[in-house]
Amino acid sequence: MARVAVMGGGISGLGTALMLGRRGHTVTLFEQDARQPGEDLERDFFDWHRPRVPQAAQPHSLLAPVRTVLRAEAPDVYADLLARGAREYHEFDWFDEHPPHRPGDEDLVTVRTRRIVLEAALAAAARHEPNVELRGGRRVDGLAVQEGSPARVTGVRVGTDTYPADLVVDASGRRSPVPGWLTAAGCRPPVVDGGRIGIAYLCRWYRLRADGPRDPGRVKTGSSVPFALAGVFPSDNDSFALHLVLSTGDPTRAALTDPAVFEAAARRFPATAAWLGLDAEPRSPVLAMAGLDNRWTALADDAGPIVTGLVNAGDSLIHTNPTFGHGVALGLLAGQYLAAHADQVAADPAGYHSWAAQTLRPWFDAQVKSDSASARRLADGSPSTDRRAAAQAACAFDDPVVMRARAQVRHLLRRADEAYGTEEVDRHVTAWLDARPDFTPRQEGPTRDQWEALVS
Repeated sequence: MARVAVMGGGISGLGTALMLGRRGHTVTLFEQDARQPGEDLERDFFDWHRPRVPQAAQPHSLLAPVRTVLRAEAPDVYADLLARGAREYHEFDWFDEHPPHRPGDEDLVTVRTRRIVLEAALAAAARHEPNVELRGGRRVDGLAVQEGSPARVTGVRVGTDTYPADLVVDASGRRSPVPGWLTAAGCRPPVVDGGRIGIAYLCRWYRLRADGPRDPGRVKTGSSVPFALAGVFPSDNDSFALHLVLSTGDPTRAALTDPAVFEAAARRFPATAAWLGLDAEPRSPVLAMAGLDNRWTALADDAGPIVTGLVNAGDSLIHTNPTFGHGVALGLLAGQYLAAHADQVAADPAGYHSWAAQTLRPWFDAQVKSDSASARRLADGSPSTDRRAAAQAACAFDDPVVMRARAQVRHLLRRADEAYGTEEVDRHVTAWLDARPDFTPRQEGPTRDQWEALVS
């Protein structure tokens, strides 16, 4: 069994520490924020200032791997998550009845909840895990590094103290100091890919009134026009978030931080208008998030691991634009792998790096490709001319076969070329198009002139 030091007490850090502890490893988790999510979810969500975790107040949807990993490794945490108000939504719930079951359909479930609910459930379990020690308010200031080829990390430094470890897991997030520490110690530099995406998010939280309407009807959760996207995130405990997405270079972006302007714009999209029609209670100002990037940070290069005794996970390893909601799922998958192979990874991390490149990296590459196209489209404001792609997206909401393919991609179960590239899906999309000879990609919101008038 290994002695493991985990840097960072977010979802990836907590989940990794808990899974390691339950496999018999001795784990110490260091988190620089002294506050931990507790029993008052509303106070923790709305009043906890977390500048190092800007995504904490943004909407989340937990994809299939989150549910699968938790039910396999920590079923009590998953039960607690639901008990705290999280809700399951099966992708086939869109239809009046589910199609005949196929193997794998049981995994096409989104868990609708705010991030804080999962954090609270994980923290509560970690606090009661005998093999896990949580050290809040303790920032890791550096690494203990032993010279070699490659060098080996033998522990972490906190203030004047050094804590020995067989394995250090960097789960300290997108702003991790570890790459700088390694190069300062003479290691080869980490391999970093990615860049800024040019997309900005604005969201506002609401709560359904106890005596008010609660069902928006059969409406999609997203709408789009060439220069903007609008969406709704149904969440836990009668809460939901509306969000607008546009280019960081859009001159109207600043005006949308005014709640009245934000709502006026949101009312012009079918998805968000339906939820605003429920007369819910606003629970937050308009929360903006920009300056986002996609970044892959590998602690291995063509010559192998640049260091041993240390690996990264969560946003320290793979940080993606939150459009597809991959972050929590990929973080827990990495934690599960580390928990199952901790002794081997402590001895030689090459297997972990290879697994991450094969299992996680393709989703990073897909995100980069999608974001590049989205950023260009939002900046240009030009409508899509790909009739087949638009039909594929629209068809999913009429045809369970195509919806299954869409859900498999969304939930990180199959890559897009595999899910959509079957003869069956192609046949169903073709039939859908043949029945709609006049179909063209449709704009589901205001024109640019109407948008300008709304925000001016």
